Amino acid sequence: MNDLTVGKPMKVIFLYTIPLLLGNFFQQFYSFIDTLIVGKTISVNALASVGACGGIFFLIIGFAQGMTSGLSIMSAQRYGSGDEKGVKKSFASGLLISIGTSIIITILAMSFAYPLLKLLNTPDVLIHDSFIFMEVIFGGTFTFVGFDFLANTMRALGNTRVPLFYLIVSTILNVVLELLFILVFHMGVSGAGFATVAAQGITMVILFFYIRRNIPALILEWSDFKIDWKEIKELLRISMPMGFQASIIAIGSIILQFSLNTLGPDAVAAYTVAGRVEQIATLPAMSFGITLVNFAAQNLGAKKYSRILRGVRDGLTISIISSIIIGFLLIIFGQNISHLFMNGPENNVLKLIQIYYYFNGSSYFILSILFIVRYTLQGLGNQKAPTIAGIAELFMRVFAGLVLVRIFGFYGAAMANPLAWIGSVLVLVSTWNFELKRLREKELDINN
Repeated sequence: MNDLTVGKPMKVIFLYTIPLLLGNFFQQFYSFIDTLIVGKTISVNALASVGACGGIFFLIIGFAQGMTSGLSIMSAQRYGSGDEKGVKKSFASGLLISIGTSIIITILAMSFAYPLLKLLNTPDVLIHDSFIFMEVIFGGTFTFVGFDFLANTMRALGNTRVPLFYLIVSTILNVVLELLFILVFHMGVSGAGFATVAAQGITMVILFFYIRRNIPALILEWSDFKIDWKEIKELLRISMPMGFQASIIAIGSIILQFSLNTLGPDAVAAYTVAGRVEQIATLPAMSFGITLVNFAAQNLGAKKYSRILRGVRDGLTISIISSIIIGFLLIIFGQNISHLFMNGPENNVLKLIQIYYYFNGSSYFILSILFIVRYTLQGLGNQKAPTIAGIAELFMRVFAGLVLVRIFGFYGAAMANPLAWIGSVLVLVSTWNFELKRLREKELDINN
């Protein structure tokens, strides 16, 4: 376990983020590999089918990821204050919440998958494969929730290396199983879904037993699972807004997907491929942001307020510089990378992809500010501002989907993310100024 309350903040943040970045890379590599293999081994329409359900997938799985990240914040705060008994208590309660949430999400997602696809005006040529892929993925929701909760809890205690190792194992399993299911068993897009769920489930079980054997702070007894409704309520207060923030953002993506579907399979395929590549390109900014969740939470528990401020300053510096460099490289070389997903020239798709990169790559520095400030506020227990910022993102994406796509076509869709990031940052930065003043006042009170 790593104590984030000691050492030079920039060095601590950087060293903590490297394994986290690699871990996030392999986690996102799931989607990357799905898209790559489906596009190469089946068809562009199959690729578009997976992409057509991307907004719905983000709505459900994004909620689960945000929620499990929130469930780990209290563990980080208690670990920073040296409360080992409290860490066990929050871990046990979080595990119960994760199980209950998985059941509810699975039932709702599988029940409404097809109606949502029809509502989104999914092209007839895509809807069958999209539905099959969604049913398989949502049937395995518990594997995503379980693994994310365990991994996020370990990161909250400062351990990013073990989650990284198991993400690598999971990714390798996913590639092997996907090739097996698609090329040998000829299962089509369902094979991609089953491979992902199986790989995630296997590594979830292995990680659970690793924690049972090796992490004393997280080794639970049956007595730890005694339901404490006050504890459950506090965990839900922190975690549910983080889940809903992801869902609010996803609703905007779904509305954008509705408009995108009207532009035809080429536009859907282009947005799918560009989005998968972008998930990899934006990982450094996201990883530095996630680091600030646990950095802020642990130091809040230790009452080291000035250290939090230094960490935010250093995190912003590293994240903005790296985002500018990555955005430039994506604009120059992104089309070459995107061509890997296709089993032919597909010149029109590649042209649309480049348009996407021009708008998004040039705006990554804004996204880096968004991640640092939003995750820091969440680590400090402020869920209101990030939720409002999520609503601002929703508004911007709805505007792009319902207005800009109608006027400018694919250009309008490509504007959606940058506009959403700008709207969110305006809310977050204004809130951070108040939080900054509050932390400085607390530091003065301690010194006096």
